Amino acid sequence: MFSFSKKKTTGETANFKIDGMHCTSCSMNIDDTLEEIDGVVSSNTSYAKATTTVIFDPTLVDKAKLKSAIEELEYGVE
Repeated sequence: MFSFSKKKTTGETANFKIDGMHCTSCSMNIDDTLEEIDGVVSSNTSYAKATTTVIFDPTLVDKAKLKSAIEELEYGVE
């Protein structure tokens, strides 16, 4: 109905399949790490689906950097 509280997001979307998550804290850890990167607008990781969706500004960061950040946390990324 009303969208007062909806955050407007612009940019490209990257979707990753994640291997190695053991709990919901793992998904929060991935989101926290990605959202610290300049150019990342938002990150939404689902433990149940084993996926991460990232909205980012491609002029500031690329998909390879996002994937690398997840791999540095020792999760597998496809």
